[in-house]
Amino acid sequence: MKFQFLFLCLLVSSLAAAQSPLITKDGTTTFFSHSPIEDIEAINEKTTAAINFSKGDVVVKMLIKHFTFENALMQEHFNENYMESEKFPSAIFKGKLATLIDITQDGDYPVMIKGDLVIRGISTPVETEAKITVAGEKITATTKFIAKPVDYDIKIPAVVIKNIAEEIEVTSTLTFVNAKK
Repeated sequence: MKFQFLFLCLLVSSLAAAQSPLITKDGTTTFFSHSPIEDIEAINEKTTAAINFSKGDVVVKMLIKHFTFENALMQEHFNENYMESEKFPSAIFKGKLATLIDITQDGDYPVMIKGDLVIRGISTPVETEAKITVAGEKITATTKFIAKPVDYDIKIPAVVIKNIAEEIEVTSTLTFVNAKK
């Protein structure tokens, strides 16, 4: 808990500007792997994020251990063998909105986000479309993109290589409440 508070303080200071960044500690990130053998899905409901709409800065961080699976053994293998979450505890995205948004006006705003995603200490550029929805005091950012295990040096044992897709669909939904106060 102390680590997350420190991280939020760093986010706020790194995104400081005329308009304060919006922060959430309970965003949702899922990943989905479809293969002919099986589908694998996990969810992380403790994704931390900050967006500064006046500058377009976006930072998203999640602890790898917070991903949960229906199958406990799958979750154990994910953390110990594939992600090595003790050695690489978090994934971080830092990027920019390509278009600035007026969050004082309700509506849906499609935007491009460009940045770098760091998983297992390896940084890979990511460009994805997102939808920002402004509805009263609530702002929601949603995006979906593809991540490839090979790009992050995730080793898949030959015995299960056909069980895990070469492209993993990642979806994030970040909700900021009381955003206009």
